[in-house]
Amino acid sequence: MNTVVMYSTQVCPYCQMAERLLKARGVEHVEKVLIDKEPERREEMMQRTGRRTVPQIFIGETHVGGYDDLSALDRAGELTPLLETA
Repeated sequence: MNTVVMYSTQVCPYCQMAERLLKARGVEHVEKVLIDKEPERREEMMQRTGRRTVPQIFIGETHVGGYDDLSALDRAGELTPLLETA
């Protein structure tokens, strides 16, 4: 299974929903980068994604986007294959 990295904050409800969806699809571990605890990582997130909001989710090297993007990918049936790609 591909690694999942999520730029997040400790109190973000969309981050929590994204993590629940990923776990429901079999992801055992989400590597969280908490930009409220490590403010210097916000700049890294913005450089990698071009976005300022959390969550920002990467599955392997693929930038999925935020919760709405993740949810749309799941509804289209494309999330599980992306997670399983080695």
